[in-house]
Order: sequence, then structure tokens, then C-alpha cells
Amino acid sequence: MPIVLNQTPRDGAFLGLFVGDALAMPVHWYYDAGAIKRDYNGWLTGYKAPNHRHPSSMIAISSTTGGGRKPPRSSAHQYPQVPVVGKLILHDKLKFWTKAGESIHYHQGLDAGDNTLNALCALQVAQALKSQAKHTADITCRAAALEAYVKFMTTPGTHGDTYAESFHRAFFKDWDAAGRPTKGEEIVKFAERRFKRVAFSGKEDSHLATIGALVMALPFLLRSLDDEEDVAVRQAVDWVMLTNPAPSIIPHVELYAQSLHRCLHGADARYVAKRALTSTQLGGHALMKRVESMEKEIVHARSNMLPSEQLLRLYQTATWELGSNCQIHGALKSLFFLAYMFSNNFEAGVLTNTNCGGENCHRGAALGALLGAAAVHQGQGIPQQFVDNLGSSKAAILKMVPLYAADTVKSTEKR
Repeated sequence: MPIVLNQTPRDGAFLGLFVGDALAMPVHWYYDAGAIKRDYNGWLTGYKAPNHRHPSSMIAISSTTGGGRKPPRSSAHQYPQVPVVGKLILHDKLKFWTKAGESIHYHQGLDAGDNTLNALCALQVAQALKSQAKHTADITCRAAALEAYVKFMTTPGTHGDTYAESFHRAFFKDWDAAGRPTKGEEIVKFAERRFKRVAFSGKEDSHLATIGALVMALPFLLRSLDDEEDVAVRQAVDWVMLTNPAPSIIPHVELYAQSLHRCLHGADARYVAKRALTSTQLGGHALMKRVESMEKEIVHARSNMLPSEQLLRLYQTATWELGSNCQIHGALKSLFFLAYMFSNNFEAGVLTNTNCGGENCHRGAALGALLGAAAVHQGQGIPQQFVDNLGSSKAAILKMVPLYAADTVKSTEKR
């Protein structure tokens, strides 16, 4: 497949985010991987529009007044809450959240190549950051990005997605209670107080410690390319603390941010993935032994020339065992496993991620960024077909490339 010429590592990561997300969109949260093949008449090899129905949709039991699941009818009547879905965000989508038993697809109505809400929010953040001068104060950048996020989410008609995960709904529930601030500086103060309350109480919402938090943080990491690694990592953490007030997520954000920063600077993606898999955050050498055992089984199957579908099943089993749901701890294990196995093959990596199902959109966005940066350093780049066939946000995405300032990084040795 032809590649897009003149990409920089930063552009490769940026485009990889949207490609990885859009490929997985129609089969997002498919926890029975076999249903992917049944519902789409084969495994996905490119962009597809989602079906109207989803085999395991949980929209009908998801809360429309905040994060998590809907409360029991009795408590909902006793403690009425302000609607978030249909009033503050997702203005015309409430009807899809109230059809019990219909298994509405999370992304019904989108077209082939379209991006999900988190990726669209990341685009808003990237645009806000690009409007800031290179040496603008960090707090000012976060204020601009938060203001853009709030405006995008609360303005009717800005996007066509149907679902917003818990951290968005929880954010706007608390934003409403705080008086609906709209100026960037005010929103930052609200979000900082929100995080401090959670940290002080020691009680965090487990629905917020998810891999979806990484997607909007990616533009901050890409903007920080020329900064030292610890500075770039801090940029990502500071942003996530504003959107996902879950202190347990911070070590995982740090690990991913370190990994992407190193890939952007030319470190070998397989080495970076192995370092992450052996980290104490994910399980240390015991986890790496499991991954090496999985790799050995896959290599053996490949050497015996097993059909590609049987190879795919090995990857599906591996991601299921490592972590296929939203929780960031398990999701990062699967992400770095796929990065380890496909460190030099962007296309195979993002397509395998897609066909493994589970939380493959946000995992796919973060994986796509890693493999996209690596692909440019390897002289490959993002395949042209994936860029050409992006959906309704393609023009806005490509308008951002080249991203920020021209890259001046040099390839580095393993570190």
C-alpha cells in the first residue's frame, strides 16, 4: 500500500491516532470477537460503516445523568438528577439511550472512516494548541484546550457520534453543578478543584481510570516533542488530571507518555514496548514471560503456515487474557503486546487491533500513534489509502499536518 510522503514522526503519530480509531469504530466494544466476522461478512481490512445494532451494547443501561450505569428506578425517583445526555451534551442522541432491549450501536449513524467522539475531541485539543504560540505558558494551553473541549461538547451539531463514555458524562455533570464555566481559566480552576477533592477523599470513580483518557492527551505529547521527556510526560499527566480525576491512572499515563516520546525520537518500538511490558506498573518480568510465551506460540503457528484466521485467533486470545476492556491497566498490556508484535508493521498492527475487538478504538488510537511515529522513522509512514479514506473529519485532520513546528529530532539509540 503506498505511503503518504514527507511525513514527520509527529505527523505519523497524529495520523495514526485517527486511523487506528476509525478502523475500529464499527466493531468498538465487541467482546465476542467472532461476532465481528459474522456481523461484517468477514474480518475488517479497511474502513466500514457501523451497523445500527450492536451485539452487546450497554447504551440502554448507561447513565444519562453522569458516569457509570443507570441507577435503580427507585433511587432515580428519590434522587432526581439533571440530565447530561440530551441536555448538556449529545443533544439529539438521547432517544438512542432510552431504547431498552434494542442494542443500539454506540456509533450508529457514523460513516466508514469516521472517528469516534474521543478522537474528535483530540482534534479540538490539537487545533486549540496549534493556535497558541510555541512558548505559550502551559496553563494557558490547557485553558485554551479545555475551553475548546467544552464548547465542542455543549454546542449542538458539532459531531455525529451517539455515545460518550463515563468520563465525559461525569465531567459535564460536575461542570453543570459548578455553574457551567465557559472561559478557559475558569474551567481549569473547576477541573483542578475537582481532582483535588477526589485525591483528598481517596475515593475515585473506577469508570474514569480508562484508556480513553489517553486520546485527548496525545496532542499535548506531540506538542511537547522538543521538550525533555519528563516535561512531555508532565504535560500529558496535567491534562488527564483535568478530565479524568482518578489518581490511580497517573502511573499508566506516565508509562504511555514516556513510550510515545521515545518512539517519536526514534527509539525502536519493539524495545519501547518490551520496556513497558516489564515495568512494575504492568506486571514486571512475570508479564513479559507471558508475552514471550504468546509470541512463541504465534511464531510456531506462522512457521507451520497456519491460515491467517487461526493466527488472528491467537492475537484475540492474547488481548482477551491481557485485558480487552476499558480499564487502563489491562488495556495497556494489550496495547504494548500489539506494539511489541507489530513494531515494524503499522498496517498489520492497527488491523489486528481492530479485529481483536474489545476496547479497540481508544486502544487503537494510542497504538496508532506509537506505530505511526515508528513507521515514519522506519521510512514507511502511514499508508495513503488509510489517509485518503478517512471520513467526515479528513479535511480538518489534514489541515493540521504538518503538526505544530517542523520536526528537528534525530534518531536515537535504544534507551
